[in-house]
Amino acid sequence: MTDHWQTVYATKNEQDVSWFQDTPTISLELIADLELAPEAAIIDVGGGASRLVDHLFDRGHRDLTVLDLSAAALTATRKRLGERAAAVDWIVADITEWQPKRSYALWHDRAAFHFLTADSDRVSYRERLTRAVARGGYAIIGTFASDGPERCSGLKVMRYDADGLQREFGPEFELIDSRREIHATPWGAEQRFQFVTFRRGH
Repeated sequence: MTDHWQTVYATKNEQDVSWFQDTPTISLELIADLELAPEAAIIDVGGGASRLVDHLFDRGHRDLTVLDLSAAALTATRKRLGERAAAVDWIVADITEWQPKRSYALWHDRAAFHFLTADSDRVSYRERLTRAVARGGYAIIGTFASDGPERCSGLKVMRYDADGLQREFGPEFELIDSRREIHATPWGAEQRFQFVTFRRGH
């Protein structure tokens, strides 16, 4: 999987991938609704070359971490951010193997979890999520919706509705928001996404 994403980000421009968003509107709205303090720790899992980190900086957030399998993707984002990149914690890791060293107020994941088609990988993901999110903290998960694409970037994906995501993450995480999005790819195709916000119990 790592080699796949390294190749994608090393050979394609930012706007040549289906998931490109100049402004990640739904994610930003869901994050804003949480009214996190500027110093609250936020991790963007599978952040790749996403522009979410740019917008979070613009909105005053200062404790930001971006994790991705692809070093090439993170390098591209660091170059785009310029001097601001020094203030971000950049982590090259497989989320199913990563060992969190701190806790976060918010875990954000747009389109990473749905690539985990093996039960064992989803179990590992949930373990990392539970270890990394502080009690009372939040997780925003965005996946292809149940009527969304069955494949992405040549890989098979899982598809979910809000109830399916709640079943995946169990009783420790309470579903507090749910939204669907029709994402337009750079070439005009439509992809249906499901977003949910969970709160971890105290």
